[in-house]
Amino acid sequence: MLIIDFKNFPEINTENLLLREVTVNDAEDLFLIRSNEKAMQYIDRPIAKSTNDALDLINIILNCYKNNEAITWAICLKNSPKLIGTIGFWKIDKQNFRAEIGYILHPDYHRNGIMQEAIQAVIKFGFTKINLHSIEANVNPRNEASKNLLLKNGFVQEAYFKENYYYEGKFLDSVIFSLVNKN
Repeated sequence: MLIIDFKNFPEINTENLLLREVTVNDAEDLFLIRSNEKAMQYIDRPIAKSTNDALDLINIILNCYKNNEAITWAICLKNSPKLIGTIGFWKIDKQNFRAEIGYILHPDYHRNGIMQEAIQAVIKFGFTKINLHSIEANVNPRNEASKNLLLKNGFVQEAYFKENYYYEGKFLDSVIFSLVNKN
C-alpha cells in the first residue's frame, strides 16, 4: 500500500512557475477563478458566489493535505505570488498507487504553456516523490483543451462513461484518461 506522509509542503519550481501551497490569503484570487464562467464552463461544480466560497474550498484543500488524502498546489508565475490556477492530486487511492489529477487556470493565462509546464512538473512529482503507479483524469467530454493537454502528456483514454455523473438536475458523461508510470 502507498504510504503518504506530507510533512512539509513540497514547493515545485519550474522554469517559469512556482507551484506552492494554497493558503487562506489566496481566497480572493481563487474566487476570481472559481467565479469566472469561462474558467468553470467544464467544471461541474457550483460557481463561487463570494470569497467565502473560495475560503471553504481552501479549507477543504488544507484539510485533505493535512490528512494525507490529497495535495493541491497554487500555480504562480515565478515573479509573482498571485495564484493564477491550481493543480493537484485528489482521490489518492493508496491501495492501488493511483491518484486523480485536477487543474484549473484563470482564462487570462490560457494558451501560454502554463498548464503544460505545471502538469509536467506535477506528473514527475507524483511518480518520483509520491510513488504513484498511475494517474487518472476525469474530463468533461466537451473540454477539448483538457483532453489535448492530457494526450500531449502521454495520457490515454481509458473509458467514456455515459450519464455517470448527476449535476444540476441532469446526468452528464465523463471521459477517463490515465497515465501509467513506465519507470
